[in-house]
Amino acid sequence: MTESNLNFSQKLDEMERIKADSNYLRGTIVEGLADRITGAISEEDTKLLKFHGSYMQDDRDLRDERRRQKLEPAYSFMIRVRAPGGASTPEQWIAMDDIANQYANQTIKLTTRQAFQFHGILKRNLKQTMFDINQSLLDTLAACGDVNRNVMCNPNPYQSDVHAEINQIASDISRHLSPKTQAYHEIWLDGEKVLDTSDQEPEPMYGKTYLPRKFKIGIAVPPSNDIDVFSQDIGLISIIEDGELVGFNLTVGGGMGMKHGNTATYPQVGRLIGYFPKSQVIDVCEKILTIQRDYGNREDRMNARFKYTVDRKGVAWITDELNRRLGWELESKRAFHFEDNGDRYGWTEGSGKHHFTLFIQNGRVKDTEEYKLKTALRAIAEVHTGDFRLSPNQNLVIANVETEKKPEIEALIKQYGLTDGEHYTGLRKNSMACVAFPTCGLAMAESERYLPSLITKIEALLDEAGLNEEEITIRMTGCPNGCARPALAEIAFIGKAPGKYNMYLGGGFAGDRLNKLYKENIDEAEILESLRPILLQYAQERTAGERFGNFVVRAGIVEAVTDGQLFHS
Repeated sequence: MTESNLNFSQKLDEMERIKADSNYLRGTIVEGLADRITGAISEEDTKLLKFHGSYMQDDRDLRDERRRQKLEPAYSFMIRVRAPGGASTPEQWIAMDDIANQYANQTIKLTTRQAFQFHGILKRNLKQTMFDINQSLLDTLAACGDVNRNVMCNPNPYQSDVHAEINQIASDISRHLSPKTQAYHEIWLDGEKVLDTSDQEPEPMYGKTYLPRKFKIGIAVPPSNDIDVFSQDIGLISIIEDGELVGFNLTVGGGMGMKHGNTATYPQVGRLIGYFPKSQVIDVCEKILTIQRDYGNREDRMNARFKYTVDRKGVAWITDELNRRLGWELESKRAFHFEDNGDRYGWTEGSGKHHFTLFIQNGRVKDTEEYKLKTALRAIAEVHTGDFRLSPNQNLVIANVETEKKPEIEALIKQYGLTDGEHYTGLRKNSMACVAFPTCGLAMAESERYLPSLITKIEALLDEAGLNEEEITIRMTGCPNGCARPALAEIAFIGKAPGKYNMYLGGGFAGDRLNKLYKENIDEAEILESLRPILLQYAQERTAGERFGNFVVRAGIVEAVTDGQLFHS
C-alpha cells in the first residue's frame, strides 16, 4: 500500500494517523517539553519522539511506591545515539561521558546495534542533552522509530582496507536513508545545523507516514558474523576477492521480535536472494526499503516488519519486484563462510596499527568500587589518538593505536585492571542481555541485572562437565522483542514474568540458525536442573569441534529451525 493511496477510512493502525498528522514528526513535542507541570509528554508525542531517538520511560523499581504516595511515575527519558559502524572519536567518547555524568544515570549502555544509550534523563534536560550530543557531531535522528536504524558493520575498520571501506559504506547508507525532515533541527537545535544533513521537505523517500515499522541493515565481513547478518531486514555479506571488496550477497527479511502467545509473530532469518556489485549498494538498499514502504502491513503493527512482508508476498516476488525497481537483475549468490558471531578479544594488529577489544559485560559502562571501567575509558580517551569502536556484542574496541602510543594505552589498561575476558569462561564472553528492568517499559522479567549471576551458576555446571573454555552463545531478554537477538543464540532466555523465562536451545554458533523452545515459563532452579544433564551429555558425546547448538539438534534435544514460520511448530 503506497502512501499515495493510503485510505484512512480503512482500519489502519493508529500509528499511521499519528505519523500522517505529525507535520513530519513535529507533533506537539515543543509544547510538551515546555510543560513543567508533569515530567511526561503526551502519549502521541512519545510515539513521535522515537523518531528523534528517545523513549519516555519510568523507574519501575519505584512505580508501586510512587503510586502509594499518589505521585505520578518517576518519568525520565532514554536517548539512543546512532554511530554507523559503531565509530566514535576520543573526543566524542569524552562528550558521551560528560552527558552520562551531567544528565543521565552516570552510566553508558553500549547497545547490540553499536549505538550509545543513556537512561534517566529528565524532561527538563532533554533538549540540552540532545544539543550537546549534536555538538559532538553525533546525533540521535532515526536511532529509533519507523525508519532505517543505525547501520551495523564490523567494528574495527583498521583490520584491513576492506574493513575501512565497509565502514564508510555503512556511513553512506545511514546518511542516504536518514529522514530529511527539518523537525529534528527545529526542536532540538533551534533551527541550528552543526552539519547540513537535511534537504527540502516533504520527505522524498519516506513520505509523511514513513515506514510501517522499524528497518535494520547490517554488513558482515566473513568469516565473522559479528553483526548477526541474518537478523537484519537487509543483510549484506561482503564478498572479497584477491583482498578487495567486489560486492555483496544479499539477504532479506530477518528480524527477532515476536509476542508471547501470538503464533502469527515469530523471529525470522534473512533469506539469501543473490549478489550485486558494491557500486550498487545504495540503490539496492533504497529500493528494498521502498518495497517495504509500499507493501508493508500498516493495519497491524504486530505483523508490520519486513520479514512478514517477505513471507506474505514470497521470496520470489520480492526478488522480482526488486529487480524491476532496480532495472537490472541480481546475480547468483557467491560462496562465503561464517565461523562465529562473537568478538576477537585482546590485542590485534592490522594496517600497521594496534587494536584492543575490551570485554564489557552486557555493554554497561559504569564505575563500581571494584572496577572503575568508566573512569578508565575516559582516561584512555584523554590520551588516545585513534578511535573507539562499539561492537555488535556490546563490547568496545580501542582501535587504531599507534605503535608509539601502545605502551601508554597498555599501562592504563593494566592500571585499571581492564579485561579482555581472558579469565572468563567461553560462555560469559559470548553473552548478551538487553536493559529490561528498571527502565524498559516492555520488560516482563530481569535481563541485564540478572544474567551475570545466572551465568555464574551455569558456570558451576560447565566446570562439572569440563566445559569452561567452550565457546557457547547465551543471550537473555526481558521480553520477546528480541533486542539482544536471543533467537539466534545456542542458549537463550526470554522473560515471561518476574523470575520466569522461556528457555530456547539450538541456535547456530555462527548466527545462521534459529533456536527452538525447550521449556516454558521456568525459574532459576528449573533452568539449572534442565541444563545440567544436557551439558554433561554434550561433554561426553560431542564430536570433534561440534558446537553446542549443533549438538542439541543432532542429539534430538530440539529440532533445527531454519525458517521462522516453523518456530512455534
